[in-house]
Amino acid sequence: MADEPAENIAGGDDSRPTTFASGADPTQAALVVDRLGELYWQKTYGGRAAFECLVRTVLSQNTSDKASQPAHDALMQRYGAAADDLAAALADADQDVLADTISMAGLYNQKSATIIRIADRVCEEYGGADGFDAFVREGDPDAVRAALLDMTGVGPKTADCVLLFAGGAPGVFPVDTHVHRIARRMGIAPAAADHEAVRAALEAAVPDAACGFGHTAMIQFGREYCTARDPACLDDPAACPLAEHCDRVGVDAATGAVVDPADAD
Repeated sequence: MADEPAENIAGGDDSRPTTFASGADPTQAALVVDRLGELYWQKTYGGRAAFECLVRTVLSQNTSDKASQPAHDALMQRYGAAADDLAAALADADQDVLADTISMAGLYNQKSATIIRIADRVCEEYGGADGFDAFVREGDPDAVRAALLDMTGVGPKTADCVLLFAGGAPGVFPVDTHVHRIARRMGIAPAAADHEAVRAALEAAVPDAACGFGHTAMIQFGREYCTARDPACLDDPAACPLAEHCDRVGVDAATGAVVDPADAD
């Protein structure tokens, strides 16, 4: 079983090995996640600082880990190293300086404005990063998700990542670009489903204990095998370790065509 990369996907090593069984009558989605767990890892998540996790996930929006990781490191070095409260330090940050600090993450003007706005709200409503951390860890997950989604610049994937990696909430399956593509291509979510519909389908079909590592392992699978334009099955279905569980929606080996599942016949 592979080791999870330390500097991406979960944003760190705050995870614990776990065991998972798909059950006596598993859904197709549960079987897929079970196989992903065998291929990569079976872990539970939780324990990361919630406000830092929120900032990190904002930095990751519309970019890769390769770009967002250095931006996170630079932000923490400038604002987190000597600060008693990261939220307070970022609420008081000069936007131009913050934008320059995180420029490698892309969309830096937009992201710097979002981070300052969120930091100010966290300080006002929760008294700072520690109070926000406690709210995420101890609050009802539905209430936490609703509060996160009420923050301008925070979407469903960002909210769900905070719930999973900071709050350790069971049954949360964040949907990023990889998960959205793979779930629909494999036929475990409707082909035309948007991100929220994919999340609902996966959370309904996958046991709570498996949703967290299902998310991270599916991302890794998308990077290694089920890429957007050149999935491993295109030339040889046997090259994909999940071939027996996949409907290959939008992938036509005969013509070499790969389209979004929503556009498949």
